[in-house]
Amino acid sequence: MKYFIVGFMGCGKTTWGRKLAAKWGCEFVDLDHVLEAQAGMSIAEYFSSFGEGAFRKLESQVLKETEYAENTVVSTGGGLPCFFDNMDWMNANGKTLYIKLSPKTLADRLENSKTVRPVLQGKKGDELVDFITGKLAERERFYLQAGNIVEGIDMSVEKLEEALGV
Repeated sequence: MKYFIVGFMGCGKTTWGRKLAAKWGCEFVDLDHVLEAQAGMSIAEYFSSFGEGAFRKLESQVLKETEYAENTVVSTGGGLPCFFDNMDWMNANGKTLYIKLSPKTLADRLENSKTVRPVLQGKKGDELVDFITGKLAERERFYLQAGNIVEGIDMSVEKLEEALGV
């Protein structure tokens, strides 16, 4: 089975995807890393060189053309479910899991993150919370199409397994 983890940046898709795959002894794929390897540059560089439209097209291609092992946990980019038919494709090709967190919790995590996220550059405090609130308002209708939803607070591998019915 393929398990696609979706949610806003900073919700823990990669961290929890890795832990789940490790516990199950199966493959883990971070689609952002696959995309960067194929593009030969970082997502930020690709985005600024070719624009969002080209990025979203490549992202969708990478999702659908990557060869996944029979049992794989896949972390997706935060915007991936919101474009083309990506969410429908993931639901048709595996189980989907949305890690849901509040804008305030996401902002706290992202402010303390070591990962550089160009879209958040210079945003802190209330401005960051407002930005995330707006983005979530646009994206959550896609995230909520996931077959499984888990609250990201007090997360554990067992909580993920329970949400997935495993």
